Amino acid sequence: MIYIMIVSAIFLGDFLLKNWIEKNQKEGEIRKILGGCFLVRKHHNKGFLLNKCSDNQSLVAALSLGMAVFCTLLFVVSLGKKGNALLRTGLALLLGGAYNNTYDRLRRKYVVDYFSFGVPVGKIRNLIFNISDLAIMIGAMISAIALNEK
Repeated sequence: MIYIMIVSAIFLGDFLLKNWIEKNQKEGEIRKILGGCFLVRKHHNKGFLLNKCSDNQSLVAALSLGMAVFCTLLFVVSLGKKGNALLRTGLALLLGGAYNNTYDRLRRKYVVDYFSFGVPVGKIRNLIFNISDLAIMIGAMISAIALNEK
């Protein structure tokens, strides 16, 4: 049950944040948080992984949906086995983010990204994320660690 709560919390939390950003943040407007450590700014990512394949949104949506289905199947299989708490935790994080970003791709035709790090290095400063992106990255790392323990 805790794993379903993790998936739901990530999905709902990021869904609400994205809707707030869409309604209250103008494109190009930058808000500084914690003395400029974090920057809030709206960006529509029509591709994946730093806007790659943005010219083929149907392919991006299909790949996103396919990966979400594949990870869901892994998650369901892991529920039927003893142990695997680390794997289930990683997959729950990954799925919460994957479901949310896939929802965006299917519904909006783009993913809403909204925060970046306020560092002086231009390439890092220009990367814009959302909570789902972080959940996917952290969940994938935890899942990989769990799979390598076996």
